[in-house]
Amino acid sequence: MKNMLTGIRSTGNPHLGNILSVIIPSINMITNKKYSSFIFIADLHSIIQTENIQYIKNSTYNIVATWLAFGLNTENSILYRQSDVTEVTELAWYLSCFFPYKRLTLVHSFKKEENKSKINVGLFTYPILMAADILLYNAEIIPVGKDQLQHIEIARRIAYFFNKKIGKKVFSLPNPFLQEKSMFITGTDGSKMSKSKNNYIDIFSSDEILKKQIMNIKTDSKSLEEKKNPDPNKDYIMYLYKLVAPKNKVENMKKKYVKGGYGYSEAKMALYEEIIHKFSTERNKFFSIIKNKSLLDKILFSGAKKAKSIAINRMNYIRKCLNFKPLFSLKKMS
Repeated sequence: MKNMLTGIRSTGNPHLGNILSVIIPSINMITNKKYSSFIFIADLHSIIQTENIQYIKNSTYNIVATWLAFGLNTENSILYRQSDVTEVTELAWYLSCFFPYKRLTLVHSFKKEENKSKINVGLFTYPILMAADILLYNAEIIPVGKDQLQHIEIARRIAYFFNKKIGKKVFSLPNPFLQEKSMFITGTDGSKMSKSKNNYIDIFSSDEILKKQIMNIKTDSKSLEEKKNPDPNKDYIMYLYKLVAPKNKVENMKKKYVKGGYGYSEAKMALYEEIIHKFSTERNKFFSIIKNKSLLDKILFSGAKKAKSIAINRMNYIRKCLNFKPLFSLKKMS
């Protein structure tokens, strides 16, 4: 089987966009047993822009609890914390020596920053670390959104340059796995759902906070009596409702929009109630699991042990290709 890899940064709970575009599709792929799966909590990536280390630790627990709440089976997948497998940082250094500086200056995350003097080296080079995450396990299938395609292309280029320089196929070339829902999940303001933009919906927040997030969805100024545009591409409430509600409920809301006499507040309440209903099982599981930190630590330790065993073997092979001696054998781990 081919290896599949995906990761989520430990910056709070995974939001609705993460769940619909990454977590649910990945679990479905794992359940169908099409791929060997590696799922990591990207805490090394998180410290690039987060100074609160305790926040990162708590977020790591939240992400693990989310995966478990949605039914991830850790027996047939490897769930681990990125920082527990330090071989990835060693590989990132090797890869950085095989990639041109100028190409990194073209990365979207770097180019969009207006004040370059405030950018730390981690933010500039994190596409290299991302490539190391992928290439360390020879992952060939990477579930991503459209905005992450550039990073997969960078990983492919680095793998190609490395293989060419060494003269053998050390790394497989990764491929993005795009699904319709992963292309673009709209936030409450109409742009891509993101914690940094504060336009996200957190299904694991309290009922009060969840309702407040949904009530903040941007709308036009049409009155209660006026007809509304039911096109999901024009109305953000309808767009999100279509993602979570069954087809008959979506059609019913569209009829109310066209008829008039149906306000945006009512539509937002319908969305809120649908999210509460649709994810009731997952919410209950999450709130139960998150209380058991010892269980979460046990799962992370088990996943790290599996991932590290594979990483050590891979790094010893890569070190050999670079004429470096292996650090230690797997026998010394016991």
